[in-house]
Amino acid sequence: MTNFLTGFAEGVSLAKPYFKSEQKWVAWGLLGAVVGLNLLLVGLNVILTYWNNDFFNAIQAYDSKIVVALLYMPVIRVPGKGAMPGFLELVVIYVLIAVYATYLSQMLQIKWRQWLTTHYVENWLQDRAYYNISLSHAPSSIIDNPDQRISEDLNNFTTSTLSLGIDFITNVVTLFSFVFVLYSISGSITLLGVTIPGYMLWVAILYALVGTGLTHLIGRKLVPLAFNQQKLEADFRYRLVRIREHPEAIALSHGEAQEEGELVGSFQFVRDNFWAIMRRTKALNFFTISFNQVASIFPLVVILPRYFAKKIGLGGLSQIPMVFGQVQGALSWFVTSYSGLVAWRATVSRLYGFREAMETARAMAAGGPRLQAGGEGLALRDLTLTLPDGRKLLDRASLTLPPGELVTISGASGTGKSTLFRALAGIWPYGQGEVTLPQGKLLFLPQKPYFPLGTLRRNLAYPGPEAGLDDEAAREALAAMGLGHLAERLDEAANWGLALSGGEQQRLALARAILAKPDWLFLDEATSALDVGLAGEIRGALRARLPGTTIVAITHHEQGPRQVRFAQAQLSPNF
Repeated sequence: MTNFLTGFAEGVSLAKPYFKSEQKWVAWGLLGAVVGLNLLLVGLNVILTYWNNDFFNAIQAYDSKIVVALLYMPVIRVPGKGAMPGFLELVVIYVLIAVYATYLSQMLQIKWRQWLTTHYVENWLQDRAYYNISLSHAPSSIIDNPDQRISEDLNNFTTSTLSLGIDFITNVVTLFSFVFVLYSISGSITLLGVTIPGYMLWVAILYALVGTGLTHLIGRKLVPLAFNQQKLEADFRYRLVRIREHPEAIALSHGEAQEEGELVGSFQFVRDNFWAIMRRTKALNFFTISFNQVASIFPLVVILPRYFAKKIGLGGLSQIPMVFGQVQGALSWFVTSYSGLVAWRATVSRLYGFREAMETARAMAAGGPRLQAGGEGLALRDLTLTLPDGRKLLDRASLTLPPGELVTISGASGTGKSTLFRALAGIWPYGQGEVTLPQGKLLFLPQKPYFPLGTLRRNLAYPGPEAGLDDEAAREALAAMGLGHLAERLDEAANWGLALSGGEQQRLALARAILAKPDWLFLDEATSALDVGLAGEIRGALRARLPGTTIVAITHHEQGPRQVRFAQAQLSPNF
């Protein structure tokens, strides 16, 4: 039970921001309308129990006029009872209210989900939270599949929270609406010389309490199983996506058997956990289904002695089980909603953990070396860079690079050159010291460039708008990088990260740099996928197209007149 109470507190903290946001009046208005309509349905259910009493009493009295009137007339006056609406009228009103209760609930759901999705996407992308989350490899801080948490868990959270929340409120109102009815129509019973008034009410309470306790005892292990199932399903899906993203590499390596084994093994975990859920659910269903089936006949068995004693009529005999069912059902909400609560608890836990991880990751953006802008050149002072585990890659290094020339930073593979590249870009949160960036427009191109889904034009303009890209300039940039065969495909949409070879991808990224015309261009192994001859031609074309750009190239080869060797955790200038 403590687990559910913790989940409730976390769920409230996840829901609260939306209902305090700029959309709060719409949110509260829709929520109030949905709750109000559901309460009207409760009221109609109360009226229907009294209609049911009058209807069966009329049948017992062989009063066909009252029976027909209760079925077809809008309003009828029942002798000794007052006015009673007809069944058709009640049905029409009930259907209208039920339809709009669902419609407005769905409206609130999609508005809430849209707000949450925007909010989570912003927090995930701002301050490089998505990047900082990926840097940590500690098991306690790993957030698996953030894409699933944003796309599926947010949808499940809004749907389940509204469904369970409104259902809970409705059951509370149902309880208070029917409890007095049940008490008044139950009469009394004498047991061991003690007269118990409204005894059917106490029977309902006892029945629900026993059911709730046993349900939680049987089903409490479903919570961690449900959480784990979501994680395993997401992991399996991620492995499938990896194959879709790297078909050529897998095919060239003839890795199909290995991938098949990985997929089958991953699904084995999905299956085993699902079997555990099935076994626990089977035990829970044995009880809950039995509980609900017995509940349908139990009140009739308890009230029959009063009927045979002629203390109530046929109408009372039919009304009491209906009212008992409403009271017992409201009190047994935890029993009937247990499976939904388990899934909701798992979703809340994943979203709450994701939110906590994003907040921690965004705070990390303030760490690392101090970054300053506005220098004439690039300057490093007492720069120390470490890995997330604390291992040093660079120790109190200082360096000044003037503008205007091609500078290469070279060193053996694995010495931390790419980490230096990230620190220069201001995205590495581990370390200390100071980095002064030069004035003007700076562009950083990693070894493996990123290509968004869309047209070739969009990929050339990224991250700027594609609308302002000049066609002739784009064709010239492509030709300069040896990609003239793509010049007529500017408006063709494709997954260019898969459509192009590794070398073509790097050259397309360099064509993007030519179009951007930065004052400083930082390259991390930007021609590593090219042969030596072609790489030299590309570097020459790049210098010719960007004569006013200072290029800082990080590589494991020594190139150009100005060299900076990256070795022994120090930067060693060689000019």
